[in-house]
Amino acid sequence: MTISTTPLPVGIEAEAPPTLAKASRFWAWVILMIAGLYFLVPLGATFWWSLKATEGTLGFEAYRRLFDDANFWPSFTESVINAIAAIFLSLLIIVPTAYWVTLKLPKLRPVVEFITLLPFVIPAVVLVFSLLRLYGRPPLLLTATYDSSRVLLVCAYATLSFPYMFRSVDNGLRAMDVRSLTEAAQSLGAGWPTILRRVIFPNLRVAVLSGALLTFAIVIGELTIALFLAQQTFGPYMANLTRSKVYEPSAMAIVAFAITWAAMGMIALISRSRERR
Repeated sequence: MTISTTPLPVGIEAEAPPTLAKASRFWAWVILMIAGLYFLVPLGATFWWSLKATEGTLGFEAYRRLFDDANFWPSFTESVINAIAAIFLSLLIIVPTAYWVTLKLPKLRPVVEFITLLPFVIPAVVLVFSLLRLYGRPPLLLTATYDSSRVLLVCAYATLSFPYMFRSVDNGLRAMDVRSLTEAAQSLGAGWPTILRRVIFPNLRVAVLSGALLTFAIVIGELTIALFLAQQTFGPYMANLTRSKVYEPSAMAIVAFAITWAAMGMIALISRSRERR
């Protein structure tokens, strides 16, 4: 028996890889179009319905009614303030912790990562009922007034931001030489608060802003915790709007979607500017 060692025609060797590449690109575009239609068709239908508030014509009457609502701006402003407070509190906890773990305790990084991932594991309903059981009675009574419950809400939002904030800050710390910067600052007589404030934070601007925008997008649309803590924020306002209005909830969905995607777009722009630098 003989085995043929005749080489394949040159045309076959040259044409096979481009054919596979074209097929891969084709199916990639098909999957992308299906995924795009899956998200865009419901969004387009919602936008179309929001334009039908005036009978017989298409217009932005629902959006005008929404922005003229007496409860829209107070709830939105309160959610923005809560988001800023939660971001500030989260940074005060995450940045020193991530910095110390990177500098002194790198073996504890898996433990810290696991702790910061707990908000993904614990449902919001379980979290808010735990807060009510713990802080709804003496000696840690924080639900007696609206303002004290708001403090509790901000702390809960800061906890929800831990998965995003820690990974953003940790990636930023890994991108720079933390030990050399710390030793250089200490050689000039700087203490730990000065190092964090004047060396670490300025070098984490992009990472901190990415985590802050993600936190902002989450807080703006959060419903469960704010509802059970009886807070008049944007999430409960959107839920109440669906019970009494027809076209305004669709307009509200488009506005909330635009706010979220604006935050995501800013993150993408910041990341691209960082890569160019």
